[in-house]
Amino acid sequence: MTEPTIIRPYGDTTGDGMVQVSFTLPLPADARAEAAARQLAGKMGIDPAMVVHTRQLGESHTFFVVYGRVNHLVDLAQVQVREREYPLLNPKEINTEVKRLLRRRLSVVGACIGTDAHTVGIDAILNLKGVAGEKGLEYYRELKVSNLGAQVTVDELVSSARAEAADAVLVSQVVTQRDAHLRNVRELAAAFRDSFPERSRPLLVAGGPRFDEEMAGELGVDRIFGRGTTPAEVASYLVFAVAQRKAAA
Repeated sequence: MTEPTIIRPYGDTTGDGMVQVSFTLPLPADARAEAAARQLAGKMGIDPAMVVHTRQLGESHTFFVVYGRVNHLVDLAQVQVREREYPLLNPKEINTEVKRLLRRRLSVVGACIGTDAHTVGIDAILNLKGVAGEKGLEYYRELKVSNLGAQVTVDELVSSARAEAADAVLVSQVVTQRDAHLRNVRELAAAFRDSFPERSRPLLVAGGPRFDEEMAGELGVDRIFGRGTTPAEVASYLVFAVAQRKAAA
């Protein structure tokens, strides 16, 4: 069966264009709030818009779930996805490559910077227990891992990277209010540019559920990983990037 190139959302039947969205309005739960929710949904292109769920949040806010039809189409020919540019290696292959490339352990320093206290992501990548049955980078014999935890300042991270002779610095950012994750990563990149010569600067890798993987260049880092990234993907990238650096030296 040939895959269609133009698709519409699926709700109750194929191609019916039905979608469900949720949002909160700063209004108490009453008839006016529901009307406001329908108006907002209509401006999103949902027509007809049906409020299927409401819940008052405190005294002055209401959460809504709205269901309805949109006329927008998705052209799969125009959908762009970043493909992995490096092979996915298993732990044995990664250890072998690190020994071949460096003849020493590859030093990795990781942290959550700024006021971000959410370490679930960085712990899933770095800690031995890993995530979803896959071991973290501490499991790899040829990787030396230093997990600094949460609320680490950029200056502290720079100092730790220098003390550990880091080959790579991994930063996790979950808090995204007012684009804090973007601001923090730009600050990180600037600090490492100022503190290290280009040839000896550690690889800078940022990750988090709200990052766009295409923004690495704009933010000044070498790689961005998004939601669902596994430890093996990160470790394989580090080996790939180290090999590229050595080839260019």
